[in-house]
Amino acid sequence: MLNKFFRKKDIATALSESEGLNGGLKRTLSATNLVTLGIGAIVGTGIFVITGQAAAAYAGPSLTISFLISAVCCVLAGLCYAEFASMIPISGSVYSYSYVTTGELLAWFIGWDLVLEYLFACSSVAVGWSGYMLNLLESWGIHLPSHITASTFVYNDGWAFRGSIINFPAVFIVGVVTAFLIGGIKQSAFVNNIIVAIKVSVILLFIGFGISYIDFGNWDPYIPENTGEFGKYGWSGILRGAGVVFFAYLGFDALSTTAQETRNPQKDMPKGILISLVICAVLYIAVTAVLTGIVDYKKLNVDAPIATALDKGGIGLTWLSPLIKLGAIAGISSVILVMMLGQSRIYYAISSDGLLPKIFSKVNRRGVPHNATIFACIITGLTAGLFPLDVLSELVSIGTLMAFMIVCISIVVLRKTQPDLHRPFKTPFVPFIPLLGAGVCLLQMVALPWSTWLRLIGWTVIGLAIYFLYGIRKSNLNKK
Repeated sequence: MLNKFFRKKDIATALSESEGLNGGLKRTLSATNLVTLGIGAIVGTGIFVITGQAAAAYAGPSLTISFLISAVCCVLAGLCYAEFASMIPISGSVYSYSYVTTGELLAWFIGWDLVLEYLFACSSVAVGWSGYMLNLLESWGIHLPSHITASTFVYNDGWAFRGSIINFPAVFIVGVVTAFLIGGIKQSAFVNNIIVAIKVSVILLFIGFGISYIDFGNWDPYIPENTGEFGKYGWSGILRGAGVVFFAYLGFDALSTTAQETRNPQKDMPKGILISLVICAVLYIAVTAVLTGIVDYKKLNVDAPIATALDKGGIGLTWLSPLIKLGAIAGISSVILVMMLGQSRIYYAISSDGLLPKIFSKVNRRGVPHNATIFACIITGLTAGLFPLDVLSELVSIGTLMAFMIVCISIVVLRKTQPDLHRPFKTPFVPFIPLLGAGVCLLQMVALPWSTWLRLIGWTVIGLAIYFLYGIRKSNLNKK
């Protein structure tokens, strides 16, 4: 029994899948597609939603430092991702990497963790999209009933029924994005390219025109004094803020799930991951500085903080407000698209190995795992409609940090166990870079609230039950 937990997927088998010998996905993505997919996923909720909430609750104006800490951590992890994605270019991201390095049980654990990561990432972004859409509709004089525009449940020292039926706009956008994904990866990438162009233009407009409306008094103090509670402002607040906003960089992780659909993954995956990371880190820090300069950070704990900043920025920014809101809606839509793409590919990869029912690895004539995509739509829509944004984002952060930590450690393990493998891209300064990346991830995880850890433990227990009741018996390795 113990041997089953640590049995590994053969590297040659994994590579044969990457060459399309055992898979049904089509290689259609170029290097440009990868960069825009990365930007499409990374720049979204982190800028348009979580910036305001994290500044208000944890770090104030010093959230810029939180984003810098997270960016450094992501670059360290990104170097490790780049090595794996070029060496084993198949769907599954960290799940697939773990399967060939540390064995089946840990691979299942991280795969289940990735399900948590992408499920709650998609859901939290959909809730943010709902906030911006409602804000835009209200500015046009259109008011939707409250019982179809808010989450069903609210968490305040315990779960409570809010009185709302469901957050319908959040469910709606998940359904629309799913329709595009079913149409094929090429069509999805084309739509994403257009949205990214709009989104980046809108962000640059906000930075360029917003600078002149900065009130430097809003930055004083730059690091608000700690309230006496860990994580409430001060340096501990900066650290907790870094942990919370960390999931804003999730895009490059989602990018690695498309390796099996990339034309030249050995060359283009490292470029896509690292270039998109650098561009997005600069945008995050700049937007956070302008946002907290225009509005007192204490007033930013809302679903649409940039829209709020523009509304309060004075008459000179009024003309920009509808354009920013439309751009934010389009931009957040691209995040949902890439996160849903990544989520469906995780189901596909785990199902291909037999750890989930084979129905999720079936591919239609367009090369799309349609059953996995539809399943992702159903559970994401329900989660987005029922639960509030703050709980969703914290769960995404701890799931993302766990995945990054494991991929950093796996690089060190594989360098020791299989040093002769062909590595088109090599992480520099091993083991220093991977271990530093793993350490920074762990530090940010420790800073997250205990309630987030409890939910992760609960999720893990459910995952282990599924593995022992189904996966361990149905695994392709078990059959061999």
